[in-house]
Amino acid sequence: MSKLDTVFADLHQGNPILNLPNAWDADSARIFEAQGAKAIATTSAGVLWALGYPDGNLAPARLQAEVAATITRVIRVPLSIDFEAGYSDDPKKVAENIKPILDAGVVGINIEDGQDAPSVLAAKIEAVRAAAEKAGIALWINARCDVYLQQLVDEPKRAEESIKRAELYGKAGASSIFLPALNDANDIRTVVKGSPIPTALMAWAGLADSAELQKLGVVRLSSGSGIPQVIWSHAARLARAFVEKGESGPMAVDYMAHSELQGLFAERM
Repeated sequence: MSKLDTVFADLHQGNPILNLPNAWDADSARIFEAQGAKAIATTSAGVLWALGYPDGNLAPARLQAEVAATITRVIRVPLSIDFEAGYSDDPKKVAENIKPILDAGVVGINIEDGQDAPSVLAAKIEAVRAAAEKAGIALWINARCDVYLQQLVDEPKRAEESIKRAELYGKAGASSIFLPALNDANDIRTVVKGSPIPTALMAWAGLADSAELQKLGVVRLSSGSGIPQVIWSHAARLARAFVEKGESGPMAVDYMAHSELQGLFAERM
């Protein structure tokens, strides 16, 4: 059987596009796998909210490794985690932070630039790539570029700036460029054509579906924190109705049976 890092790399060939759901714990990851997901990613926001922390590179790095280990125990498909900005400004520390995550069986990561200079993320990518190679893992490094998400340059220059960063991050060892909030078809086409590494996007209002994105040359579409945000909004409504009125009825509608959930995990003991 192929190693999971090889399997994950093969899923980025672009035909078909990789629709990658973002889980936040072992339960959600196993459920997504059961729906046919060929790989699982995590959402840092979802993971950290579930653990009682805010999103934004603020939590202890060890938490990502601990969550990853619970997920890889119950799934059989590749796992990629959102490594945020590596939990340090020091590339050497970032390389140390990745080691327990690799030990947990992770074969892909997102690592982001945010408002840092692109050279900062490039140095982190180089350090992570070296650590992964030393561990014998062909880690898929999805370099998250926040040019669109944080509107780091004027709108007419965002595609060009994204390509420049893709070139820099690719030379540093990134496997793909990830551009959250990019939803314009013309800009997508421009970035795909100009980037030396594959292009990945995140579900976003106004973004075409995966069939259209595949035609544009995008290789991967992530769900981001969208699924847990919708689920937790629904949970808040259920809880409010129960707390205020003690209503039981809504909890008996559109739910997964106890036996179904038990079965997902019993077979992975």
